[in-house]
Amino acid sequence: MSFRLFTDTSANLDSSYLELNHVDVVPFSYVFNGEQLTCLDTEAFDGVPADEYYAALKSGSRVRTSQITPEEYRSYFEPALESGDDVLFISMSSGISNSFNSSVVAVNELREKYPERKIRAVDTLAASLGEGIMVMRAIALRDSGLDLDTVADEIERRVQSMYQVVLIEDLMHLHRGGRVSAPKALLGTVLGIRPILKGDDGGHLVVCSKVRGRKKGLAALADKYGELVDRSAPGTVGIAYTDCKDDAYALRDMLEGIFAPKEFLVVRYEPVTGSYVGPGTVALFFEGADGVRQK
Repeated sequence: MSFRLFTDTSANLDSSYLELNHVDVVPFSYVFNGEQLTCLDTEAFDGVPADEYYAALKSGSRVRTSQITPEEYRSYFEPALESGDDVLFISMSSGISNSFNSSVVAVNELREKYPERKIRAVDTLAASLGEGIMVMRAIALRDSGLDLDTVADEIERRVQSMYQVVLIEDLMHLHRGGRVSAPKALLGTVLGIRPILKGDDGGHLVVCSKVRGRKKGLAALADKYGELVDRSAPGTVGIAYTDCKDDAYALRDMLEGIFAPKEFLVVRYEPVTGSYVGPGTVALFFEGADGVRQK
C-alpha cells in the first residue's frame, strides 16, 4: 500500500472490516454511568450491550462525549510517519464536532516535523455511514493503486454528493448535545412531531421537514431516495438505526422497490453519535448528484 489510511469510530464501520482492509481507527470516547469508555467496536459497544445502552438513554440516562484532541491524533499518526508511511485521515464532519479541527492542528504540526512525508485530513461533512461510505470508497481507490493525493482529492470532490437524511424521534437529545436550539427541540416534543433532518452543505444537521407518525417518516426518507439517488452509478446505500432495527429493514425494503443499489449496509449507530440522535432514530445515506446536499 502506498499510504496508511485512518478514520474515526464515527464512520460506523465494523471493526473486523476495517482491520481486514488495513484501516487504522482513532476512537471517540464517552462517559456512561460514570465510566469512561472508548468505542473501538462499534457493534458490541466495548462492554456495554447496545440494547441496554439505548434503553438507558430512552429512560433518561445522560452520556457525556468529548472531541478528540490534537495530542490523541498525533499519538496515532506519528508512528506511521516515523516508520516511513504517508497518512490519509478521513474524518467526521466539522459541522458536528470540533474533532476535525483538532486533527488539522495535529497534521500541521506533523508536516513540520516530517517534511518528507505526506499527511492529509479530509472532512467528509458527514457522520455514521455518510462518513463510512467515503471510507469504503477510499479503500477501493487505494487498493486500485492510486496515490494519497489522488484518493484524497477524489473523496473531497465527492463530499457534496453524499446525501444524509435522518428521522428523529425526539430532538431533545440533539439539543443536549448542542446540535439544535431549545425552541426547536421543545416544539417537536410538545406537539409529538417527528422531525426529519438532513446534512447541509456545511456538514451541519438541520431540520428540513416534520411528519406525524413513524410510517410517514420512513416514507419521507424513501421519497428523498427516489428523488435524489444517483441512478447512473449504483453504489452503497447506508442505513443506521439506534434501537429500531425493524424500521431500518422496513426502510431497506422500501428502497429496494424504488431502485436497487450495488449493496445495502445496515448498521446500528455507534454509541457516541447515537447519543446525539437518540433512541428511535433511523438515518439514510446515499450518493446523488454533485451539490445534492443543497436539495
